Amino acid sequence: MWQEINYREDPNDLMVPNIAYKINPAEIESVEANSIAEEIGFESGDSIISINGKKPRDLIDYQILISEEFLNISVLDKNHEIHNINIEKDQDVNLGINFKDALFDSIKQCNNRCPFCFIDQQPSGKRKSLYIKDDDYRLSFLYGSYLTLTNLKKEDWERISRQKLSPLFISVHATDPDTREKLLKNKKAGIILDQISWFEKNSIQIHAQIVVCPDINDGEILEKSILELADFYKKSSQTVLSVAIVPVGLTKFRPENDGLKSVSSEYAIKTIKQVERIQACLQKSHGTRFCWLADEWYLIAGKTLPKYNTYENMPQESNGVGSIRSFLKILSQKTKNLPQTVEKQKKVSWIVGKLVYEALIPIVEKLNLIDGLTINLYGLPSIYWGQEQVVTGLLTGEDLIYGLQNKDLGECIYIPSIMLKINTDLFLDDKNIKEVENQLNTEIHVLDGSNDIIDTLIGKSNKTNHIKNA
Repeated sequence: MWQEINYREDPNDLMVPNIAYKINPAEIESVEANSIAEEIGFESGDSIISINGKKPRDLIDYQILISEEFLNISVLDKNHEIHNINIEKDQDVNLGINFKDALFDSIKQCNNRCPFCFIDQQPSGKRKSLYIKDDDYRLSFLYGSYLTLTNLKKEDWERISRQKLSPLFISVHATDPDTREKLLKNKKAGIILDQISWFEKNSIQIHAQIVVCPDINDGEILEKSILELADFYKKSSQTVLSVAIVPVGLTKFRPENDGLKSVSSEYAIKTIKQVERIQACLQKSHGTRFCWLADEWYLIAGKTLPKYNTYENMPQESNGVGSIRSFLKILSQKTKNLPQTVEKQKKVSWIVGKLVYEALIPIVEKLNLIDGLTINLYGLPSIYWGQEQVVTGLLTGEDLIYGLQNKDLGECIYIPSIMLKINTDLFLDDKNIKEVENQLNTEIHVLDGSNDIIDTLIGKSNKTNHIKNA
């Protein structure tokens, strides 16, 4: 099974810091075809114990360790037998291993008690992964998840500096110490500007986020927060690269008397005017808008989304800032040269959240001009969360069942994959696709991404998934 292979041309010893922690073996989920790992004999279910005598704590350590040319890897195979494998390879050549989890030790969980935390606004009794309050700087570096910096120990700060884990994504919410302590309900939360100064000193860049809670961190406090963060965007050194302004999202499961207010259309319009004014000032003084409003503000306000180029390099698209504008741009490009007719008559339904429904109407109207094609676009509220205006990714199986009963669905319905847990058929309420199909008496097809949506709807692509009992 296991082979020792020389892949090396030029030796050059590299040193990484000694890692002496109690760490679980890193379980392998898959091995890439035609890779070094496949040729040696690594298989799904095997686990890496150590590399050159060092135990990787996470995917970051693993990538650093395998950058060496001489590797001695201790492997625990799926039959619980240990093997020591020697590899010589070119520097920085990947082994072709994908792991089940990015962290091989325990995840760093949140120690705050933010009243607007979405995890605390869920009903009990669902799958355990929905209740994990991740606040881990490594996941922030790897995947862009946001952290608050309140749970970091001395060794964590040292590692961030030593391994240059940049950029990180930081939930600031307010730079005013008292306001941030109030929002996070954590006495350690008030030193955020000192922490950003540390990032500046150690040449670590960050993207910041402010979740706006009406009458708490808005108005003058919001403007103060943006401008104080902008002080860390200098010509000589740019530490804070961007700020996302996000509206607080509230569900019917949140605790009573939490002191929070929902964002109304009038409030959204007021906030848009305030932030756009600040953007204009920063454009003149810093050469960038620096801060951007999440798309939800414009949809809640009933206003047209800003033009694509106003988002500059889309620094916070994964945080819902410009993501719908980008999505609409792709759809617009894909619908420039549509066929006059489809080979086979087709009548289907496309399901989205009510918040984005109106923005997609022009696209669907254009598609419905194709002879033989009928697409019913349904924008649903969320009965489950108790939100009338909801983004597509928060729709649940219950929302589909309730919102589509007795509707003309045609041959089948199409939903985007963001409604489901990654690589499964589970919605956020733990209903699976089969349950929803049975309730609606129709088939559900899953659309992977915006590039494939139009081709799929007009019948040019067969890339849709029909996930069942995954």
